[in-house]
Amino acid sequence: MSFQTTLPKIKTAVPEVDFGYLPELAPYLREPDAMYVGAPGKHGYLRMRFGFNCDGKCVLRELDRRVPIIVQQELYFDANLPKMPCVYILASGGPYIDGDRFEQNIELDPGAYAFVSTGAGTKISTMRSNYAGMKQLFTLHEDSYLEFLPEPVFPGQHSRFACDTEIVCHPSATITYSEIYMCGRRFYRSKLPEGEIYAYDVMSVLTHGRRPDATRDLFREKFVIEPYKRFPKTIGVMADYDIFANVVVLTPPDKAAEVYNATEPFIDRDRQLAAGITTLPNGAGLLYKVMGNKPGPVKEIVRGFASKVRQAVKGVPIPPEFPWR
Repeated sequence: MSFQTTLPKIKTAVPEVDFGYLPELAPYLREPDAMYVGAPGKHGYLRMRFGFNCDGKCVLRELDRRVPIIVQQELYFDANLPKMPCVYILASGGPYIDGDRFEQNIELDPGAYAFVSTGAGTKISTMRSNYAGMKQLFTLHEDSYLEFLPEPVFPGQHSRFACDTEIVCHPSATITYSEIYMCGRRFYRSKLPEGEIYAYDVMSVLTHGRRPDATRDLFREKFVIEPYKRFPKTIGVMADYDIFANVVVLTPPDKAAEVYNATEPFIDRDRQLAAGITTLPNGAGLLYKVMGNKPGPVKEIVRGFASKVRQAVKGVPIPPEFPWR
């Protein structure tokens, strides 16, 4: 039975996130039976701006958020860049469910630098109707630097997820943007004996970037995964791998060349890992991909590559990850 109410549908005062125009989501546009799309608590919003205060310290200068997104104050725990603000994005609402929408805008003032991650993996729950969607905008002004290294995404059975990430990057700025996608809840066997391995309905992910004074994209990369139409564990797609990581680096050409020359593609059958690197069009930067079967080693490879980017741009590597991460 659908959720019935005589109360008006109150929308949160943030821009609407709508992916209804995507053909891959056309079968999943029915309104949820419970809370409607865009209801308070189902439309998270975050805006952060990093810059320098009057003492010359790089800080989180602006913060605007809506539930269920939570961001606390910036921390300074990076031993190699002790003046760099580090921020974790949290969510109080548990996993993404039917009709959830999220928007994240992160901006860095000229010369600012920051590290942003999530407090835990992003879980996408089983869905009966509609989909979960997220739009992200990263704006980097001249000589700014951002590391965005979130925890993996775990799509549940019959879940649907769409993400649109736009990066507006000054030619002198650098961003390392990563995303790690699991095949599902591999060890959740209450319904499927072998676990939820590519049991979701659709995952649509778009990443594109441009210069601040341009309207045309420097690059666009989109992948649409529909396991019930074509199972990914086939030759030429994922084959024997279950985890996929994508790392986009926008940086000046000389830094991109340095990182490219320091990165070797490989296939390690003993560790069940593979990685490769290529250049983005229009001299935008680099694209690095990792495949594996365990999240720990994949995260380690991604972090190691991000460390090479930091070494080229900032002159210092990323410290080892905390043991509890």
